[in-house]
Amino acid sequence: MTRAYNFCAGPAALPQAVLSEAQKDMLSWKGKGMSIMEMSHRSNDYIAIAEEAEKDLRDLLNVPANYKVLFLQGGASLQFAQIPMNLLRGHSSADYVNTGMWSTKAIAEARKYCDVNVVATDEHNKFRGVPAFDTWNLNSKAAYLHYTPNETIHGVQFNYIPEVDVPLVADFSSSILSEPLDVSKFGLIYAGAQKNIGPAGIVVVIVREDLIGDVLPGTPTMLDYKVAADNGSMYNTPPTFSWYLAGLVFKWLKHHGGLKAIAEVNHRKAAKLYDAIDNSDGFYGNPVIRSYRSIMNVPFVLADASLEKTFLKDAEERGLLNLAGHRSVGGMRASLYNAVPEEGVDALVDFMKEFHQRLG
Repeated sequence: MTRAYNFCAGPAALPQAVLSEAQKDMLSWKGKGMSIMEMSHRSNDYIAIAEEAEKDLRDLLNVPANYKVLFLQGGASLQFAQIPMNLLRGHSSADYVNTGMWSTKAIAEARKYCDVNVVATDEHNKFRGVPAFDTWNLNSKAAYLHYTPNETIHGVQFNYIPEVDVPLVADFSSSILSEPLDVSKFGLIYAGAQKNIGPAGIVVVIVREDLIGDVLPGTPTMLDYKVAADNGSMYNTPPTFSWYLAGLVFKWLKHHGGLKAIAEVNHRKAAKLYDAIDNSDGFYGNPVIRSYRSIMNVPFVLADASLEKTFLKDAEERGLLNLAGHRSVGGMRASLYNAVPEEGVDALVDFMKEFHQRLG
């Protein structure tokens, strides 16, 4: 069966080997006579699956022992509220950096629970980069600093980890597992699954132990990180199939050499696409300041916007899918997550060159 190349920003491509293994076990997991979706989350078999997934994720990211790894529901968007509920810990304010739409949404939600100090924003520049760190208006009494290392929609990626005196919180939804990461620099990391972890339906939270256990009054039990940690992320029935598939993705990554190896591939893929854009004599363009270009999400435009519909139609006929930009910004966008093979990027680049020659 021929599969298309899927450049969707999320839900995104999954490794074909992972899908094949899940397909093989769909009706009878390991000969048990039932699907993983039918299995009790309290069973020894499923608990082993969950524990192995956590171990593999800890191995990949070299997660320190004093951090809890949680597999939760609600996606990254629920974390916009769950983070202040758990991390304010008696503080009245938190610092946020605004570098795009997901930062903006996180800020709006946090304002329901505390005073939000926007320490820096690139909104006036249409989110084309990251404000210089020495211009940030940091508050030493903030509960934490929140930022989005990679903005999926605008294709802006931090090229450094901020060093601040308060716990650092980061939304890694669209860049987690794309390259090595020093978890010890953060108080909390969170990531929606549907980009580099697995299918939609689960969110991973990695949080330092000393930051949990002191929630805002009225916080629902389900949204208390300590409750989740104390119950192995199974206070209620978790999204078992998504957790299982995430575990298969972690094993796939380990089999392919881990994060250092996948980072080499990801940087190669991004370089090929940016080269095609930059060397098109203006036919294609990318609005992001070069030093802040994302390796995961590459937005681009055609100089002649009237050709966009034709570009997307012709691309789809070539098996190059989901290249339309986010509805809020338009244009095109190619998301180059781990499961997008390098040959898929090669096929996209070849098509872009051919399209330019034909209609440029």
